[in-house]
Amino acid sequence: MKELTLDATVENISTVTAFVDEELEKIDCPMKAQMQIDIAIDEVFSNIAHYAYHPSVGSATVKIEVIEEPMSVVITFIDGGTPYNPLEKEDPDITLSAEEREIGGLGIFMVKKSMDSIDYEYKDGQNILRIKKNI
Repeated sequence: MKELTLDATVENISTVTAFVDEELEKIDCPMKAQMQIDIAIDEVFSNIAHYAYHPSVGSATVKIEVIEEPMSVVITFIDGGTPYNPLEKEDPDITLSAEEREIGGLGIFMVKKSMDSIDYEYKDGQNILRIKKNI
């Protein structure tokens, strides 16, 4: 398992994505799965950057683990910000037009739909969100 700890800022999303992509390339991850993972990273890390420590900045740790049987990737996001479980937010009604829909929730909805599993826990003063993608 590899890990990276850095400031939870929007500017660091590309650093986190590059860190994960480097590991995905080592296992010849298909491009479609890599793109889905990259979008999930963007959404999850962006939420941490915008809301976990608002209005200040704190750190976040991103861990990546490759599981061989069956081949999958687990990415864990850890922050010490305000406790928040994004999975408790009701899914947006995607049958409504953009104008009719309430703001927010679409990003985590896309993550839930594109990953094979996603789970959250608050433990020892930390938000821990795991996403898993089968390769």
